[in-house]
Amino acid sequence: MSRPSDYDDGSGGPVQVESPELGLKGWGRWFWRQLTSMRVALILLLLLAVAAIPGSLLPQRSADPNGVLQYEVDHPKMFPVLDAFPIQAFDVYGSVWFSAIYLLLFISLIGCVLPRLVHHWKAWRGTPPKTPARLNRMAGFTEVRVSNPSATPEEREEFAARAVNEARDILQRSRYRTVVQRVVTRRGQTEISVSAERGYLRETGNLLFHFALLGVLVCVGVGGVFSFNGQKVLIEGETMVNQLIDYDTVNAGRGFDSSSLEPFSLKLDSLDVSYMSPEDGNVSAIGQVKDYVASMKLTDPDGTESEHVIRVNHPLRVHGSPIYLIANGYAPTITIHNAEGEVVYSESMPFIPQDTNMVSLGVVKVPYGITTADGEQTQIGLRGFFYPTKTDLETGAYTSSFPDLENPVLTLDLFAGDLGIDSGVPQSVYSLDTTNMEQLTGRAIDKKSLELAPGETVELPNGMGTLTFEATPRYAAFDVMRNPAQTGILIFAILSMAGLIWSLFVARRRMWVKAVLTDDGVVLQYAGLARGDDPNLDRAVSDLREKHGDKL
Repeated sequence: MSRPSDYDDGSGGPVQVESPELGLKGWGRWFWRQLTSMRVALILLLLLAVAAIPGSLLPQRSADPNGVLQYEVDHPKMFPVLDAFPIQAFDVYGSVWFSAIYLLLFISLIGCVLPRLVHHWKAWRGTPPKTPARLNRMAGFTEVRVSNPSATPEEREEFAARAVNEARDILQRSRYRTVVQRVVTRRGQTEISVSAERGYLRETGNLLFHFALLGVLVCVGVGGVFSFNGQKVLIEGETMVNQLIDYDTVNAGRGFDSSSLEPFSLKLDSLDVSYMSPEDGNVSAIGQVKDYVASMKLTDPDGTESEHVIRVNHPLRVHGSPIYLIANGYAPTITIHNAEGEVVYSESMPFIPQDTNMVSLGVVKVPYGITTADGEQTQIGLRGFFYPTKTDLETGAYTSSFPDLENPVLTLDLFAGDLGIDSGVPQSVYSLDTTNMEQLTGRAIDKKSLELAPGETVELPNGMGTLTFEATPRYAAFDVMRNPAQTGILIFAILSMAGLIWSLFVARRRMWVKAVLTDDGVVLQYAGLARGDDPNLDRAVSDLREKHGDKL
């Protein structure tokens, strides 16, 4: 046998195979194919989940700016490294690397879904595939021989056609798409068959899941741009207005328009907290909270007033802004008179709970009006604990044995000096910088702390005046949210779950019934093919054969 003139049988030594240069266009096509593969999409989805971990471990400027400042104080050497541009550990969700993963995942999903959508549309509009020549290779293959030697070829062909049409009717009633074929083989045998297929909705559900996932990503991105989140602490009797200036902390997207806030007001009339008691019969649960009930008065922009109740996980939804009850505690009312008897401080200051029995830590700052015994002006700060139900420990310290006001006591340590509020550096109202202050009471200097019950008054040291513990109202912290994309996120999340369940429970399969004409009759063949996992395929073929036999 002659060979081509350029044939090389290897006798001349090893031949080096050189592939052609891909070029810029080739490399671009290769990169796009890799990016739009399902494997890369899954890897990017995993990377997105891993990339979100630092955002949950480290404080973020968008959610906890005070925590970021505290981290800078606690870790002065590590903070500049983590806050540098490539890392951006305190702005994880807005960082370049997190955004890159997010956008690549978005592009990858689009590149995966769109070609599948086109292919699915063509398959939906097409016809079932031709009947294979050898059905005995398929699942559930069986054959039934119908013999009638006295029948003419025309009668046998008529019977075969009727049998295939009956099989087609049975399959169509089972929601199969069908097509009837007639073939004459090389050996001269006539074969009439019906090819049927169903389960296209499986791929439809799969595509719905991926499109819904894209919708969730888009809505999350839109919500991050236009969302608003404001927190406000209200003491019983106080009122807040839905305007930026009235919130304690605000987190808003770059595209948020503050003029879109409805100017409604909300007043906290009372906060009622019920606790488990011995009368409830569960001794181990004594002191646990049964319910929080915040009684509110809403004033609409037109002046209409209405009464509402907010509970945990039962927000008040008004003017497109759900209002959540997120925290609560006690706000001791303290009045301070200076040496001349003038009131220099009279406010209810929220104390932060430290445990389930509401032992609370708080700070009071008095920047003006205090004069020492030698006539010098000074600033004072008080830091202490509030015990709703004071209980003595063996060490001599106090604790609280129950979160309700059974035996309330307030203890305070007094500091005098420079509060540091005039330095221009913002401070938290819940912390006290004692760097430039002298401690006048407290265990650290072996001087008894100021200790008061409601209604009691104590003298301040160095003739600075008096302090009165007036009352103990409660406070509640509210979170006002506004996210124009949250409805879309919910809809797409439901659609993604529906599409996933849909694709899991719909089986795609193909079925065939073939009538082969022989010299003495007709051979009926039955078979099926699963497009994926289908444990019931053999039973489906058997049921089809039985129904078909009964019909014939």
